[in-house]
Amino acid sequence: MTALVELAGSPDFNDRADAGRALASFVEVPDARRTLRDLVLDAGDTFVTRVTAEALLRRQDTAGLAVVASALAAADPNHADWIHTAVLDVFMVFGSERDAAVRECAALTRSPDGHVRDGATRLLGTLVEIEPVLL
Repeated sequence: MTALVELAGSPDFNDRADAGRALASFVEVPDARRTLRDLVLDAGDTFVTRVTAEALLRRQDTAGLAVVASALAAADPNHADWIHTAVLDVFMVFGSERDAAVRECAALTRSPDGHVRDGATRLLGTLVEIEPVLL
């Protein structure tokens, strides 16, 4: 995992995107979680934002959603748009997956962490507007 954290600091956006995809598996580890949040808010390329957010969302668990929510709370409008795109990419097909994410985000709106709480509220707003293809 240390090598992935180092890769996340690469000047090459492809390396950072690869690090984001791979680090999503380690979101429970505090160093990985901090790095993942930074990658979702990548200052150099919003491709990194999109693929890292998507990898975290595809986990379909509280840990992944919490990192995305925390990043969303601090995101500028451009990054927020790309996070929104990742949410649509992941939750547009299956209603059951979208519904599970809605429940997880509702729980995260009661988080003691203000960034997670605020971001989860925004993420919840996006999720409830999605009309999945398969209900």
